[in-house]
Amino acid sequence: MKIVIEHSGILPVQKYGGIERMIFWHMKELARLGHKPVLIGHPESQVEKYGIELIKKDRNDWWQLIPKDADGLQLFYNFSPPNIKIPVINTIGGSGQVGEKFHRNAVFVSKKHAQLHGSESFIYNALDLDEYPITKEKSSSWDNFLFLAKASWSVKNLKSASYACRKNKKHLHICGGKSWRPSSYLHNHGMVGGQEKIEIINQCDAIIFPVRWHEPFGLAVIEAMALGIPAMTSQYGSMQELINEDVGIICHDQRELNNALQKIPKKFDPKVIRKYVEDNFSINQFTLSYIDLFKRLAQSSQFLNDKAPEWINSEKPEHLLPF
Repeated sequence: MKIVIEHSGILPVQKYGGIERMIFWHMKELARLGHKPVLIGHPESQVEKYGIELIKKDRNDWWQLIPKDADGLQLFYNFSPPNIKIPVINTIGGSGQVGEKFHRNAVFVSKKHAQLHGSESFIYNALDLDEYPITKEKSSSWDNFLFLAKASWSVKNLKSASYACRKNKKHLHICGGKSWRPSSYLHNHGMVGGQEKIEIINQCDAIIFPVRWHEPFGLAVIEAMALGIPAMTSQYGSMQELINEDVGIICHDQRELNNALQKIPKKFDPKVIRKYVEDNFSINQFTLSYIDLFKRLAQSSQFLNDKAPEWINSEKPEHLLPF
């Protein structure tokens, strides 16, 4: 199949980038599986050596550049180009605002994420696990923890993570911004990516991800688990889908998080955690799932959703939930 993807940023990204990295991995996997991925994108993208055709985007009506023999178009945002005759799938990584309606071929990134938009259509986000090698045995010191998220965004809840670490005299490595609270236990690494991020994760005993909103997926959680470290999360959004007792701990409030940091609650096996990610969140599974959807749409005039999905709650997605 010839699958077209439109993306404005330079691919592959060199440093930080969540969805951008996954788009690139997805296109590489399409090529590896014998399909023909096409990127309509930034002229400086360097993707052709990976078997990805590049069409340089030089106009606002970029959909006019779609090859005549394309079998499908995949977008990673909510948009439906006019007069498109081929199947279009919209992968939705964020949450809709109140009143926003999505394309009827919208695919969400977790079961809970889909349910919150009145949909049953979802495919989990994924990693190219070749980029996440486990290179050493994990320590069991339970002294160094990871915060991997946009630190300035209150829903990501750096406040609770930093409080728990300071209270228990544990070290917190903050990637994705910084804490302005001075403390010898808080280590600000800023926006990091690539090998630097991998090295920081490998220094840590667990990731702390106490989000105070319905997290659509939580790519940072599976990044950490891919390297064999467990996760401590809140109960919101996709977290109860991603976490089980073999790979992490769900903390329902600040007290439970504080208690979990006091001492290691159980012996987590890095190999078990890694295998869990391999079995559930590989880029191969992600790409095969989308190929199946494109084949299904090519054979039927039906949409993936019975009606246009939309955010079903009366409060905005960024409304802070209790923790």
